[in-house]
Amino acid sequence: MSIFNLLSLFGGLALFLYGMRLMGDGLKESSSGALKLAMEKVTNNPIKAFLLGLGVTALIQSSTATIVITSGLVAAGILTLHQSLGIIVGANVGTTVTGQIIRLLDLDSGAAGWLQLFQPSSLAPIALIIGILFIMAIKVKNAKSIGNIAIGFGILFTGLMNMTGAVDTLSSNGVFDSMFLQLDKSPVLGYLVGAAVAFVLQSSSATIGILQAFSAAGGLTFRAVYAVIVGVYLGDCVTTAIVCWIGAKAESRRVGIVNVLYNIGKSILVLAAVAILKQTGALDGIWNSIVNSGIIANTNTIFNLVSALILLPTLGILEKMSCRLVPDEPAEESKYDAVIEEMNPVFFSTPALALRGVYSALMAMFYGAEANINAAFDLMSNYDQKVFDEIHKEEENIDMLADAVSNYLVALSGHLYEDSHLLILNEYYKIVTEFERLGDHAMNVAEHASDLADKNMRLSDEAVHDLNILKELIGEILADTEQAFKRRDLDAAKHIEPLEEVVDDMINDLKTRHMKRLIDKRCNTYAGTKFMDTLTDIERISDTCSDVGLATVTRVSPAIENHLHDYVSDLHAGRDANFNKVYRTTHERYAAKLYGEEGREKLLGEEDPAEILRAGEHAGI
Repeated sequence: MSIFNLLSLFGGLALFLYGMRLMGDGLKESSSGALKLAMEKVTNNPIKAFLLGLGVTALIQSSTATIVITSGLVAAGILTLHQSLGIIVGANVGTTVTGQIIRLLDLDSGAAGWLQLFQPSSLAPIALIIGILFIMAIKVKNAKSIGNIAIGFGILFTGLMNMTGAVDTLSSNGVFDSMFLQLDKSPVLGYLVGAAVAFVLQSSSATIGILQAFSAAGGLTFRAVYAVIVGVYLGDCVTTAIVCWIGAKAESRRVGIVNVLYNIGKSILVLAAVAILKQTGALDGIWNSIVNSGIIANTNTIFNLVSALILLPTLGILEKMSCRLVPDEPAEESKYDAVIEEMNPVFFSTPALALRGVYSALMAMFYGAEANINAAFDLMSNYDQKVFDEIHKEEENIDMLADAVSNYLVALSGHLYEDSHLLILNEYYKIVTEFERLGDHAMNVAEHASDLADKNMRLSDEAVHDLNILKELIGEILADTEQAFKRRDLDAAKHIEPLEEVVDDMINDLKTRHMKRLIDKRCNTYAGTKFMDTLTDIERISDTCSDVGLATVTRVSPAIENHLHDYVSDLHAGRDANFNKVYRTTHERYAAKLYGEEGREKLLGEEDPAEILRAGEHAGI
């Protein structure tokens, strides 16, 4: 044995682990959208949940990832603990698929020509070639993720071949013979070795894969292997439980505890079954037989599948035990705790779930800001200190959500590689600032109302009338803003801009009208100043909604972003027929509300939207 043999062994191990990570990350990246939809549709049927957990884990090649994602969905309230039980069991079975893929090592090199394609020596270069073609030459959706999956697959098998080659060399020196002999003598040692390696590598699939590679030395027997396999179950579930536990709520922690309890039960069941079968002589034919990669894979699959069938009916008991071990926490202090929980770092490996959490938080910010805007408008005519305090508290919540979203997006950005995900991230960076500004402007209006109340002043009836009309138009803009962001509705997004222009026109005119009231001493100077300040904040609310609409437009049509200034300029210059139509009809409608039918009639017949305001001003409206 030489140091170079060991270097080859550990180098092959490094390639194997990296290939598995690269392949798994690529699968999670490309399938996270489907994963999100599938896991959200889980019912209380444990069989369906089991099949879902099995399928997802087989797809992303990691039971740990599946269970951790499940714990995050439970914490966010998307799934219940009861719904997650079947997924946990299915994930434990699904992780055996990796071993079944690795058993391709056992294919005979002298097999038929078409079978040789499935040998690692053929699969590795084929996968690497496919991977590099997708990354460098093929331009299709998710090409980079597909390329990473293929390259990860190729690296995985290259590492396996390096490991098996090194194991063959070392076995000729008797190194593994003595090591395997110790495992034959002590099942307890095998159990501890399996648990320790799985805990360190944080992957049962990787540990089983290494065991399969070592089987190439030819000295591993079933009596040595079965205990190692069972030990893997404990090491892997402890790692998962730790990840589920850190910084999580009670329901999320219970997912990790259920997984530990299930794997302890599975281990006891397998060890008891093996002991009974050994005593009855049922295992005499295989007990001292040399095992290969295929036998290890089949043993692992049988252990997991049979255990799942036997233990699936006992999941209710495990659920109750987890609730006793992890007691309920005190009631939530904030109504947004569940929204914050959706932005869980465990979702970084599945971007669609991570971005969904951000979306939920942004919608909560918008609804909070919208409610504050409406309440602040009402304060201007009917001040209530209790309502002001509620607005202030909600504004603090909006700021808290904005900080949480911003920090989460920064942390998430390093985990996104798909163009579609980066496009969403870019939009959310913009939107979080805009929604926070909506809340700020609402707070400003509420403070103007508070200042008036402190001085025992109120606005004139005319000013209150004008604000109520303006509130109605802002309500339309907010409704379009909601639809634009919530549904990615391009029509709603484009509808905002002409309405925002009408707001600007109205505010300019309302300021002129208010100046006349001040001159005629029909309004107090201090109250008049607060009215003007309120109009400025309302204008900024519409401007912010316009920014949200434009962010939606650029997300749906990314090419516009590089020419956004020209796009907006063309709209305001009257070069878009739909913009002109919406602008004109809205302007006429609100002119009628403000000035009566006479004001609306004076606008009829105008052809150029850009001239409407000037025509209205000249007409004295």
